[in-house]
Parts: sequence; structure tokens; C-alpha cells
Amino acid sequence: MAWYDEAIFYHIYPLGLCDAPKENTYAAPVHRLNEALPWIDHIKKIGCNAIYIGPLFESVGHGYETTDYKKLDSRLGDNADLANFVKECHKQDIKVIFDGVFNHVGRDFFAFKDLQANRENSLYRDWFCNVNFGGNNEYNDGFCYENWGGYNLLVKLNQHNPDVKNYISDVIRFWVSEFDVDGIRLDAADVLDFDYMHMLRAIANEVKPDFWLMGEVIHGDYTRWVNGDTLHAVTNYALHKALYSGHNDHNYFEIAHTVKRLYEMGGNRPDGLKLYNFVDNHDVERIYTKLNNKALFTPVHVLLYTLPGVPSIYYGSEFGIEGRKEKFSDASLRPALKYEDYADSLETNSFTKLIAALGKARQSSPELSYGSYRELVLTNRQYAFARELNGRSALVAVNNDDNSADFHLAASGCSSYVGALSGNRVNVENGQIHVTVGANSGEIWLPVTDTSTNTTEKEPVVLNVSDAVADIPAGNAQAEVPVETAAPADQAASAPAETPAPEPQPAAAPVSDADRDAFERGKIAGLQEAILAIMEKNGPVTDQMRRDVENNVYHDSLVNWVKSFR
Repeated sequence: MAWYDEAIFYHIYPLGLCDAPKENTYAAPVHRLNEALPWIDHIKKIGCNAIYIGPLFESVGHGYETTDYKKLDSRLGDNADLANFVKECHKQDIKVIFDGVFNHVGRDFFAFKDLQANRENSLYRDWFCNVNFGGNNEYNDGFCYENWGGYNLLVKLNQHNPDVKNYISDVIRFWVSEFDVDGIRLDAADVLDFDYMHMLRAIANEVKPDFWLMGEVIHGDYTRWVNGDTLHAVTNYALHKALYSGHNDHNYFEIAHTVKRLYEMGGNRPDGLKLYNFVDNHDVERIYTKLNNKALFTPVHVLLYTLPGVPSIYYGSEFGIEGRKEKFSDASLRPALKYEDYADSLETNSFTKLIAALGKARQSSPELSYGSYRELVLTNRQYAFARELNGRSALVAVNNDDNSADFHLAASGCSSYVGALSGNRVNVENGQIHVTVGANSGEIWLPVTDTSTNTTEKEPVVLNVSDAVADIPAGNAQAEVPVETAAPADQAASAPAETPAPEPQPAAAPVSDADRDAFERGKIAGLQEAILAIMEKNGPVTDQMRRDVENNVYHDSLVNWVKSFR
């Protein structure tokens, strides 16, 4: 078992959080990263034990046009500030991974500056792809080169060049020796050369035990990148899309089918394909903005924390903040936040209380980190599954309907369960628990240790947040939004007469043609979103470009479109 097997990540975009200027003048360092220090205690309190922070190193603007891999961006401070930040995280048993932008560099990178100055005689001419001294560009360099994403601001590194490989290897060793970093998230991993990634994995295995490599991959067969020779994990954009659209469309089939497909991709093993799960990040809109019914914030995050994979919270989303993509800027997705404005969030903010409770539940349940996945109930509006480990099961049930719903869930390994969010306890009867989940809500049922045995397993940590989550804005919902409304064991099988809940099935419901059609539409929409996400990273997306993507509803054509970006 490695630390990342039990990780709960907190994702920070530091240039945004710390309110750094949008452009770097390379002036004297301003120690803004120190403003992130108070957040470490908050991150620990909401149950996160790992931080993904980046980009961090000297760059021109948004951070992904690196000019110096060995120097903290002067808008954030100096190297001592970064070393101290990691040190303070480690004091709280929080691991830290950096953004590794190893596919391209900025035009102020030393090797490119030498190419500009010495042209054909530069020692670094082969560090970059397809340099053509017979061409030119908008910067009037007197030569042209291969860029990333159509932007000459981002000069593509020649990943086949041994000197480039040695340089990047040296950078990683420096990050470990200088800052004691615990892993790297590889930017644009879906366009990295696989031999290059083999080299990165070899360095990761060398520099530190359990050094974690996670890659940004938007679409494709994730096993191409996640295996023993390349990366430990990639970003799970497939689940990201399913989580918000499956709730907006009242279509749990989309979510469940996505989970099943990914689980099969990993060989139907809990350790087969541990992906980096998220519902928002620095490139996509906030989940609270995306949800048509804001009350669905609860079941979305219950699933984020309980489905196979490694969960991640993007800074600020634990407060339920908005973040909408703008036409030519991602600034609203990367806001400056002042710690003092949120210092009492655990006492006053319903969203924060929910995230903290989910964090504690996951930390207390090895089933949620290591357990196998088994679907128990599936309808458009109700979904339940088991995470099973060593004969014991953690049971998860979510409901996207405006009425409460009854669940009859197969249970094993103990005589009773407790709701991790509500604190309600229910007994196992005839191999099942009978529970009721509130409107637009969810619950995690954790096995309670049988005190009549000699087991040394701990009772699950329970945080009762029912009252807090009832305050989450209901958006379009007409009902209140308790986390869970479990009835006593003798009443759990019946719903209120005036609002009868649908009777769940003990196994997955058969898939109708309409459900299959909805799932196919979901796959098309996911591909369209992946294409738009890539295009938006490459530059401004015009209304016509957006219409071209939205009007293409052909699966194979969209797949080829995605591949064309490589």
C-alpha cells in the first residue's frame, strides 16, 4: 500500500489563490505563497491528506509557459518559500505534488533564448521540435518551430533528445532534493511521448519511495498511460463529465455505465485502475455552477468520495463558490481567496461541513480506498453500490429525485451499519439493510464492528451533518435537502403515503433502449466537451468553432477529432 492509495487531494492553483499579477515582470520576488500557509490547517481539517499545487515555477503568465524549472515564480516568492510550504504540509502529514510542465516551455526559457541568439549554431537547436530556419512567425524570430496547441508562446520540447531527457530528469531530482516533493502531475500527458514517460517513471522510482506520477489525460483508453511502466494515475475526465450530466439529466445510468466501463478497463480489480477523480478544476467550470439543481451538490460529492479512484477537491469548491468559463479567460475559475473570509467555514458553511464529513468517512473506511466495486441498485434516479473488502462492505446510496427513496441493500460482514453522514444506525435483517435516502441526497453506510468477536477493527468515525446539509440551497428542488432521512428499522421499508418512493431492486435494473440511447448521448456529449476543453486550452474558441463541435454528433468522427490534437 502506498500513500496515494488512501489520498484525498486538495487542488490549488497558486497564482490565482494568492492573487498574483497576470503577467510576470521578473521583478524581485513577492512572497505571496506564504499567504497559502494558513490554508494548510483548513485542508487538514476537511479531511484532505494530499495537495496538488501548481503551476509553481517561473513563467510568463498563466504558469504553463515555463521559463525556469528551478526557480519559484517570482510573483509567488522564492525557493525558500516553496520549501517551507512543503515542510509545513509534511508536518501535518499532508503529501504534496507539483505540476510538471514537461511538454513545452516558454519563449524566455534559456535554451530557446540561445536559439534566438545563435540560430543554426545554437547548442540547443535540437532541444525543440521541427525548427525551420527558412520560416518565420508572428514574433519575427526569423525561424519557425513546432508549438503546443497552436500557440507559438509554447515551444514544444523534443522529447526524443537525450539532452532534454537528462535535463528534465535533473529537474525532478532537484525538486525532490530542494523541496522534498512527493509526486508530479504531468501537464498535457496525453501528448507526451511514451518513451519519455518511461524515462519519467524510471526517475520517479529512483528519487523517492512511492513517488507518484499522475497525468492530465482528457480522453481515451486510460490503460495506455496507467500501468507499471508509465503513470500511476490520470485525470478521470470520463467520470467528471458523467457526474454532473448524470445528475442534471436524472440519469444515473450514465454514471453507473461509466464506472462499470472504467472498472472493467482496470481488470475488474479495485487496484487495477486508480484514477484521479474530480468534479471541477482550474480548466472547467465549478460544479456548483454546472448543477441545474444546487441541492445535487450532496449526491455528487458522496459519489466523488466513494467510487473507485482518488478523490480531489478544487480550492474554494468546498465553500460552494461559483466559477463560470469566460469567452477568452479562465480567470473566474482561478480566483483569489482570502483565508480570513473562510476561517469559520467548518462552523458556518454547509458545503464545507459536508466535505469534511465525507473526508472523515473515507479516512475511517478502508473499504472505500481498497474495496472492490459491486453495483446493487440502478434506476434513473436511484443508485447504490457496495465497496467490499475482506468480507465487509461499505454501502453507498444516492438519490437525485425530489422525493425520498427506499433502498433494500445486500449487506455482509456485520450485524449493523451506521450512516457516516447522519449517525443513524440500522440493523441487518435477512442479509439486507432497509434505509431511506432523502430527496437529492445520499448516504454512506459503514459496517459497525461486532463487539462479540475478537476483531480489532475500529468503529467508523461518524459526523452528523444532517442539519447542516439541509441548509444547502435547493436550486430547482421543491423539497428540503437532508443528507439522509433514515427511518428506524421497523419503518425503513415504507415511504410517506403522500409521496410514495419507488421500490428499488436488489440488483441492477435491465437497461432499456431509452437508457441505452441516453448513455450514447452522454458519450457524444463527453467527446464534445473533451474537444472544446482542448480547444480552449489552445486559445480563444469562437462561436462558430463551438457550433462546429456541437453539430458533430458522430462518435467515430469525434474520436478522430480528439486524436487529431496529438
